[in-house]
Amino acid sequence: MHRDLEVAPGDILIHAGDFSFFSGRRSQIVDFNDWLGLLPHKVKIVIPGNHEFLFQSEPAAMKMITNATLLMNSAVQVGGVTVWGSPVTPLVGGAFSCLDPVERRKIYASIPEMTDIIVTHGPPAEILDRESASDPPGGCRELRSAVLQLKPRLHVFGHIHGGYGRVKIGPTIFVNAALFGEFGDLEKKPIVIEL
Repeated sequence: MHRDLEVAPGDILIHAGDFSFFSGRRSQIVDFNDWLGLLPHKVKIVIPGNHEFLFQSEPAAMKMITNATLLMNSAVQVGGVTVWGSPVTPLVGGAFSCLDPVERRKIYASIPEMTDIIVTHGPPAEILDRESASDPPGGCRELRSAVLQLKPRLHVFGHIHGGYGRVKIGPTIFVNAALFGEFGDLEKKPIVIEL
């Protein structure tokens, strides 16, 4: 549904995953990449989400993303700003799931100390991580610990659709950019942040 979005212009576009809707079809990746190429942003950062099974089963398919920088537990420098991204979540059954908290801690320990922006697919525990007020938190404790310790300027994530929005905790702006509504429609708009 990316072609149905109205995306505001800006310096950096960040996409926090789930662009292929559980597909193993290369055509969806090609279409997403073509769409990225049409956007006016100078810099485009993308991470896969738990829907991107093709990237997990065929890692070479990641090379199909040519109109953005794809981050896989890695960092990039953008105009003096360090951006680190990861698709890892503590999910059962999704792509890039990592059920072992020790392994997740190890991944998040690799985030450079002076990182300005962190992009993950899933949210940190108890920060914009509930589908509804009565649902239990769906975020990752290990991620929360790492982000609160590192204090980046911005942490962008998605996955938990009901957690859409933003909140500032200390020096960090947390953004849940999941745009799907309750019934799988594009109910929300992309979030614009000025840093």
